[in-house]
Amino acid sequence: MYQQLIQDRVDHQENLLIEAVSRLVQIESTLSPAQPGKPFGIGPAAALEELLSIAQEWGLTGENLEGYVGAVDLNQEETSLHILGHLDVVDAGEGWTVTQAFQPKVIDGMFYGRGTSDDKGPVIAALLAMKVVKELGLPLKRNVRLLAGTDEETGFRDIKWYYANHPYAPHTLSPDADFPIINIEKGHYQPTFQTNWPQETALPRVSSFTGGTRLNMVPPTAQALLLGVSLEQVQATAKEITLEKEITFTCQQTGESVHVLCSGQNAHASTPDQGHNAQTALLALLAALPLADCPSTHAIQSLAKLFPHGDHAGQGLGVAQSDALSGPLTLSFTMLTLTDTGCQGRFDSRTPLCGSQETVCQPAQDAMTAAGFTITGNLDAPHHVPAEDPFLDVLAKSYEAYTGQKSQCLAIGGGTYVHDIPGGVAFGACMPGFSSNLHGPDERIPVEDLLTTAKIYAQVILDLCI
Repeated sequence: MYQQLIQDRVDHQENLLIEAVSRLVQIESTLSPAQPGKPFGIGPAAALEELLSIAQEWGLTGENLEGYVGAVDLNQEETSLHILGHLDVVDAGEGWTVTQAFQPKVIDGMFYGRGTSDDKGPVIAALLAMKVVKELGLPLKRNVRLLAGTDEETGFRDIKWYYANHPYAPHTLSPDADFPIINIEKGHYQPTFQTNWPQETALPRVSSFTGGTRLNMVPPTAQALLLGVSLEQVQATAKEITLEKEITFTCQQTGESVHVLCSGQNAHASTPDQGHNAQTALLALLAALPLADCPSTHAIQSLAKLFPHGDHAGQGLGVAQSDALSGPLTLSFTMLTLTDTGCQGRFDSRTPLCGSQETVCQPAQDAMTAAGFTITGNLDAPHHVPAEDPFLDVLAKSYEAYTGQKSQCLAIGGGTYVHDIPGGVAFGACMPGFSSNLHGPDERIPVEDLLTTAKIYAQVILDLCI
């Protein structure tokens, strides 16, 4: 019911959707120092204000909740559904070819730009769904509240703040993943490790190493400074080691030291196989050099064995495992800093339903401790909504009606806003089989998919609120 009305109204507003998404993508809404009323910096705050302006222009009521979250309501009735999206984005990264990260562009129906897929485009699709439902003028018994967060990429502090001050809705979905229905989000094990040593003087050695800067992103670059080794030796070793062609090393003599820059490709930490980890590649190079017998060398060689380049399953760390419902554990070594007096780092592991303290944390702790590191961090349990939940049936029917495809429940390694929300699921906006280059260069989404998403959400809203 109402399907043709929804389709007609959404299709006639394609240009409006493109304009709105472009307005948001142009804002570099990455984390920056907090300011009054802007807990995550000027970029996320600007994106939040822009979304509320769009909502007002579209006849919807919005409110800025202390800079943490923007709330847009369909009406004043009791709320039945929360739609949780986010306006913050990861850094631009390297390797953009079609356009620059914050210069949105539509080419042959494909929308390019940082945030087009994650998650500004889907947020606008949800807002358009609300606009269309409002324009239909049907009597609604329930409200829908769109919650646009500003800290999804760096800790969920926004949505945690919201639910510490506001109740859950009976139903919750997030447009921050894939269709059909994500009813399982893997657990997270993201510990910190470190070790220290006296000021080093031995030669040759690595005097500094800098890897990734974000826990949830495969590092696209890493660099190191070496003392007591020749430029020719480093270059020769770089040619000898076998790595994929996407990994490149740039070596340069700087005074008495050799600077090495490794370039790869970033990707979301939950899908490490889609990137090329510059940090693990550089460790492989350094471990192959004839360095002095000293603590920094021991640390580098140990890390190269625990996190071998290309190992996305945690085999080196001894935590590889899988189950039928949620699939395999994935692991990304994403952050590392080393100096003449110690090193510290983090890795990002997405654990299946079978993952536990005994099968994940303890083996990792044992392996890191044996290598001389101290490690701290707890396992964040997986999120699972049973496939038989009636809410999922509503979502499935709407998805099938507008795509003609059979719905199913899926598991992902990525963590969305619904991870700790009872009964919450991720639902779109990427269609099956499409690669959006999430967190990578040339992030994209088909405009047609955003329009279809708006139609699906509009139907869900009507099914829940009439």
